Amino acid sequence: MRPLFRVSLRVLAAAAWLLPAWLRAEIPMVDLAGDSARRVVVDREPGQYLGHPTTVLLEDGRTILCVYPRGHGKGAIQLQRSTDGGRTWSGRLPVPENWATSLETPTIHRVVDAAGKKRLILWSGLFPARLSVSEDDGASWSPLAVAGDWGGIVAMGSVEPVRGVPGRYLAWFHDDERFFRKDAKASKPPVFHLYQVASDDGGLTWGQPRELQSSAAVHLCEPGSVRSPDGKTLALLLRENRRVKESHVVFSRDEGRTWSEPRELPRTLTGDRHTAKYAPDGRLVISFRDTAKGSPTAGDWMAWVGEFADIETGREGWCRIRLGDNQHAWDCAYPGVEVLPDGTFVVTTYGHWDKGQPPYVVSMRFTLAEIEALRSRGK
Repeated sequence: MRPLFRVSLRVLAAAAWLLPAWLRAEIPMVDLAGDSARRVVVDREPGQYLGHPTTVLLEDGRTILCVYPRGHGKGAIQLQRSTDGGRTWSGRLPVPENWATSLETPTIHRVVDAAGKKRLILWSGLFPARLSVSEDDGASWSPLAVAGDWGGIVAMGSVEPVRGVPGRYLAWFHDDERFFRKDAKASKPPVFHLYQVASDDGGLTWGQPRELQSSAAVHLCEPGSVRSPDGKTLALLLRENRRVKESHVVFSRDEGRTWSEPRELPRTLTGDRHTAKYAPDGRLVISFRDTAKGSPTAGDWMAWVGEFADIETGREGWCRIRLGDNQHAWDCAYPGVEVLPDGTFVVTTYGHWDKGQPPYVVSMRFTLAEIEALRSRGK
C-alpha cells in the first residue's frame, strides 16, 4: 500500500498546478461584507440609480466630502459632508446649478498652490472636461467651467503633487477616442489612450494632455496613482477593459517625465478603479472592483493589503478584504479611500447591495489591527 500511496501523493501534487490559480493562492481573505455594524448608508433613493462616488478628507482629520452622480456614470452631481469621520452624513447639500449637466463620474481632490492657498477641485469629464473650484473647503463652489479643448473618461481618476515644485500637479485619465476632441470617433478596433496633464498654479488651470500609452490589444484605463514610501517612485494601477489580461501597472522615477512599459499585476490586484492609501504602519490598502477571471469574489467590492514593494516585484500581497457582496455581475466599487488620524480606514462606494434594487452609496470602516485579528482566526 505504501508505494501506491506515495505515487498518489506525487500525482496529486503535480495535478495541483492544474487547478485554477485562486485555489492555489496563499494570500488569505477576510470577509467584512456581512458585518452590517461597519456599514453606513451615505445615500439611497427608491427607484434611483446612485453610484460612482469619490471622497476627500480635509486636514482636520474628520471632515470628509463625498461627490457622486444621480445616475449611472453621469447625471446631476450630488455633494455630502461628514464631520465625524464618516459615521454620519449631511444629506444632499446645495451645489451650483450646472452641476446637473455633468456627463461623467465626478472626482474631487485637494490641491495647494505655491503660496500655500488650499482649494478643492471637482472634475467632470467627457468633452470638454470641466472643472469646479472651492476655496472654502467645499462650503461654496464655482460653476463647472471648461478646462481645455479636450476631454476624456473618468477625468481625473488621480491627481498627485510633483515633488519639489510647489503648486505643480499631475493628473491622469483615459479616452477611447470618442471624447478627446469634439466630434471625435473611435477607431475600429477601438484604441484606448492613457493621458497625463499638468497644472502649475495649484489646480486652477491645466495644460495640454500628453499621451503616455495607447493600444488596441489591451485597453488600459482608469489610472489609480500611488507614490512609494520614499516618495521617489510614482505608480499608476490600470484597469484592463478588454478583459484579456490582468490589470497593469506603470512606474515613473522622474516625476512623470518618463514611464516604464506597462506590465501585468498579480491576480490579487486585478480589478477596476484602484484607489490607494497608506496605513500608519506603512502598508497599503487599495480598494477596487474584483474582475479577475475565476475569482470567487468576482464583481464584488474588494480591498488589497500589502506593501509598495509587492507592486514593484509582482508579489500577491498580504491579504484581501471583501468589503461588499455585490448582487450584480460587475457594477460596483468606484471607491473613495480615506485614513483617519487613528488609523481607521473609511472606504466609500456604490453597489447593488440588495438583489433586484438599484445601487446606492455606502461607507465601511476598519483598521488593519482588526483585519489582522480576523485574519489570524481565519475569518
